[in-house]
This record gives sequence, C-alpha cells and structure tokens, in this order.
Amino acid sequence: MVEILDTTLRDGEQTAGVSFNAHEKLTIARLLLDEIQVDRIEVASARVSQGELKAFSEICSWAEDVGHIEKVEALGFVDHGVSIDWIANAGGRVINLLSKGSLRHVTMQLKKTPEEHLSDIKHDIELAKKRGLDVNLYLEDWSNGMKNSPDYVYFMLDNLKDFPIDRFMLPDTLGILTPDITTQFCTDIVKKYPQLKFDFHAHNDYDMAVANVYAALKSGITGIHTTVNGLGERAGNAPLASVIGILNDQLEIDNNLNEHSLTHICHLVETLSGVRIPDNKPIVGESVFTQTSGVHADGDSKDNLYFNKLLPERFGRVRKYALGKMSGKANINKNLEELGIHLSPEQTKLVTKRIIELGDKKENVTTEDLPFIISDVLRGSFVQENIKIINYSLNLALGLKPVATVLISIHGKEYQATSPGDGQYDAFMKALWKIYKEDLGKEHPILVDYKVSIPPGGKTDALVEAKISWSNNGQIIHTRGLDADQTEAAIKATIRMLNIWDNM
Repeated sequence: MVEILDTTLRDGEQTAGVSFNAHEKLTIARLLLDEIQVDRIEVASARVSQGELKAFSEICSWAEDVGHIEKVEALGFVDHGVSIDWIANAGGRVINLLSKGSLRHVTMQLKKTPEEHLSDIKHDIELAKKRGLDVNLYLEDWSNGMKNSPDYVYFMLDNLKDFPIDRFMLPDTLGILTPDITTQFCTDIVKKYPQLKFDFHAHNDYDMAVANVYAALKSGITGIHTTVNGLGERAGNAPLASVIGILNDQLEIDNNLNEHSLTHICHLVETLSGVRIPDNKPIVGESVFTQTSGVHADGDSKDNLYFNKLLPERFGRVRKYALGKMSGKANINKNLEELGIHLSPEQTKLVTKRIIELGDKKENVTTEDLPFIISDVLRGSFVQENIKIINYSLNLALGLKPVATVLISIHGKEYQATSPGDGQYDAFMKALWKIYKEDLGKEHPILVDYKVSIPPGGKTDALVEAKISWSNNGQIIHTRGLDADQTEAAIKATIRMLNIWDNM
C-alpha cells in the first residue's frame, strides 16, 4: 500500500502568484481528505504569517473534530523549538522538520558542520516529542546530496535512524533527477535502511516528476508527495491526477485514492489559484478525452479500438469527438447521437463538408455549434432562433457603476430591462436575468466559466473570442462569440446559449 501526501496547501502555494485564504485552505483540505481520500496533507509552513497561522488553526480544529488530525502536517524549521511551538499551539500534531540533505546546503547556507547540524536536529526532535508532536524529517536537496555528497547523506541517516522519526522525506528539490538516477538513488537508500519509511518528493523542472515518481515506487519507496494540478515552485510538483493514473494502471499498487472525485477538486483548485489547467493536461485537461481524427472516431465505433485504460467515466467525465478539418462522418455521427439529431447519409455528407471548411479557416467548432451549422447547410429548422437582441445600451462613466439597458425579443414578444453591474457584461447579464425572473418567472442557466482570448501579438482592434460555459440543471452548455469588442463577443455567446437552452 502506497501513502499519498498532498502538499498543495504548502508547496503548491509556493507557485508564483498563488495564495489561498483560510476558508479556501479549509475547503481544499476537506476535499483532499474526505473526497479524494489522500492519506495525509501538508497544509502550512510555520512562522510564515498570521494568515497562515489562522488557516492552519482552522484546519486543525476541523480535523480534530472529524478524526483526521493525525493526517494534517505542517513544515517546520530547525530553529530551537520556535516552529514546534507555532505548530503545537495551533493544534497541530505532526511536524515535517526541514533539515539539509546535501553537504553544500549545510556549509554554504547554514555555515555549519554536519555534526553541528545533526546536533540541532536531534535537539528539535526531542523538543517536538516533549510537545506531543510526531516527526517526519525532510532532507532538503537530497537528490544533489546523493549526487555530490553521498557520504553526508548516509552520515545523517546513520545517526538519525534510531531517533523517533516516522518518515524520512527525500526531495528532488531542484528537479534534477532522471528515472534512471532516481531508481539508483532510491534503491540504494531502501536496501541500506529497510527498517525505515521513505517518502519521495518530486519537482518538475525537466518535466520528469511523474516519471521519477514511477521510478521511486518501482524502487520500493512507499510514500509519494503530490499537488493538485502540479502546482508548486518554478515548474511545479508531481500532479495528483497523473500519480493516480500510474498507481492504478501502470503499477497496479494498492492505494486509498478516489479517482472519481479528481475532476471536481482539480477544477476547484484551478478557480481558487487562478492557474489554468492546460487543455492537454493528462486526465483533467479539457481536451484529453476528445478524439479529433475521424479514423479514431470510426475505430471507437468498431469495438472501441482507440480506447485505453484511462476511460473518462472513471474521473466523472465523458468522451467527446472534436469537429474540425480532421472530422469524418464518424465524428459527426458521434456528436449527432449526443444531440439526438438524425440525418440522412447525404445530409451528413453536406454537414461534414461545411465543418471541414470551417476547420480549414481555423474556426473552432463545438457540439453546441452543430445544430446551427446544420440549419445553415440544410436550410432546416434544427435550431429555432426564437430569442434575438433588438437593442442594448451600455453606459460606462468614471466613478459610477456601468449600466445596461436591454431590449430583447423572446418568441416574438419584446421585453426591456435596465440594471447596473460590476462591469459592462455583468450589467448586461443582470438586466437580461431581470427579464427572465420578473417578466417570465423562469430560472436560468448559471455561468460557470468565462474565457477570453485574442491571437498572439493581437492589437487593440484584434478579434476577441469569448468562450462561456453554462450549467443547466447539471448539463453543461458551451458557447462562443467572436467580435472585435470583448463585451459584444460575450453577448453573442450568451444569445447563442439562450437559443440552445430554449430548444432543449
């Protein structure tokens, strides 16, 4: 059984520009322990700030109440008990003591001899045990220590192996390892100290964090550190989702992780951190369960020839088939099935031709666009455009909130409303929903994601694409609008959503 320690709330928060408040930290901690069911979480660094202390105290209080307190850990420093007091006074029970794992760090940063540093570590371990804390020990810069000063690493382990240390943590602090070297170093350590428990902490500077985790596990390491979405200093850490994938599929190692909840927590951390998940991020990226090639879609229709073990349903997702210049009839048919639309072979051929033409122009075609394309190509009525903007006015003045007035036609009847907002688009939406709530008495879809993009190097007159995702009773609608004005692009995407919703 492998143990997973997730350090999103400590090491992950060292991502440039990322800072979680106390409520956000508690929310993420709950999801990691209760939903994902990681074995342990590292949630704070001692002595950082009053905000960090408040967040750590709240997490410890909650964890104590629900029986998780032994799973909550904090980073502390070899500082003659100051970190120990900080953690213990906040209600913590576990300190991850940061010691030096390379001779260079001891002599250049601490200006001490190995013997002096060892003495300080032993002193703080004794203090921690007196305060009732369990102790894990980080050997910071361990990978460089093994590479350049292995005698020092073994000196530390030889002299600490009989101390009350639950786990020795082996960080590749600067992300220098390769799988081959990871295998060598971890195998040497595990064989020399079979009685000790070791964690491996990978950084991704050379994009090898997950591969190095794989190598460490193959070498007998029993604890792995991760972060949600790979957050972390510089290039980040080993992503939790990718580690779950290799544990369950490549190594088939027993673990306690609940993979079905991954998408939820990854998207939440994306929102709270402000760091976007790349579309091609394994397992949780927007595009990773989307087949683009028509050949692949055709193969999936013939006994799932292009499936692997990473089935989207495992992670609470569904497979999609992209529409564009690579599309074939199989892609079109898969999307038509999703929408419940039936076309003749000749109609499908015409629609496929139009989608390929749009793809050649680099236009992004979504499943939600398909009914509009069909209507245009076949001059049919797959989408009744029953909702149209007649007019709108957006007013912006210095020192005042923007105000929008909207005149809209819904099934031939005109409605008008005015509302202020926190921005021009927000004012437009509030006026629009005012009509739906007060005049029509209808609930409306909820905006869940809003992306704006312009071409690289775009000027002030560049076309802006607004991509908006909406939730309608759990069903997600994706729409987009294109215009030189950002607000106009968003309004176009909104009107398209209203017509799709109206036809549901």
